[in-house]
Amino acid sequence: MTDEELALYIGSKIKEFRKLKGLTQKELAQKIDMGDTTIANYEKGFRTPKKNTLFKLANAFDISIDDLFPPIDKTTVPAEAPKIVSDEVLRLDMDLNQNNHKNWIRYGNKLLDGQNTVEDSKNTVNEPLSIYYTYNYYDQPASAGTGQYLNDVQVEQIELPVKVDADFVVPIYGDSMEPDYHSGDYIFVKLSVNLSDGDIGVFEYYGDAYIKQLHINQDGAFLHSLNSEYKDIKIDRDSDFRIIGEVVDVYREK
Repeated sequence: MTDEELALYIGSKIKEFRKLKGLTQKELAQKIDMGDTTIANYEKGFRTPKKNTLFKLANAFDISIDDLFPPIDKTTVPAEAPKIVSDEVLRLDMDLNQNNHKNWIRYGNKLLDGQNTVEDSKNTVNEPLSIYYTYNYYDQPASAGTGQYLNDVQVEQIELPVKVDADFVVPIYGDSMEPDYHSGDYIFVKLSVNLSDGDIGVFEYYGDAYIKQLHINQDGAFLHSLNSEYKDIKIDRDSDFRIIGEVVDVYREK
């Protein structure tokens, strides 16, 4: 199962258990201290909840966290019983906060990769660990297509292996800014209300957030898509419109 398929599966289970409990998205969001737009994103499969959020959801539904995941195919389970995890590993898994837990897992995987490399070749030199930087992160995507609501979205934190002078990071959803920006990319945004013709920015238009290129010419101002299949959005003095910030960089997971 791919990451996208898993996100869709978990989203469908969240929606199923929420309805069984008779909860609205807003009521569920209040129960787990999240924004109600985040719940909508989970249910649509746009994002996969982090581990701590999965436990909160399971508690809210009075279920096991395993109930949110696809059933295990017992035919693939080895006959040999798994080894018991040490108390120290369990303590670290439970006590480390979210950011440190990710660093711990990442460091362990790096050590394992280096260990396997050394066993294969004594002449191999281990590469240094990547440095990760923390940014404010809005889980609600900016639309490269039909528009997404950005106001009142709970700010979270995300770690990325690039250093950029930006105020926050948002994911992209849609294909209207291809080939330069793809659905699933993370864009770095610098807060600004002063954008010029040709700048790429995040804009709020009638309550929806878009990543677009600003075009200003003799005919007026427009939100322009790099993908020619999308029409420009006309902006005039009567439009419910504001500039959120300039897109200063993009990160794409390999």
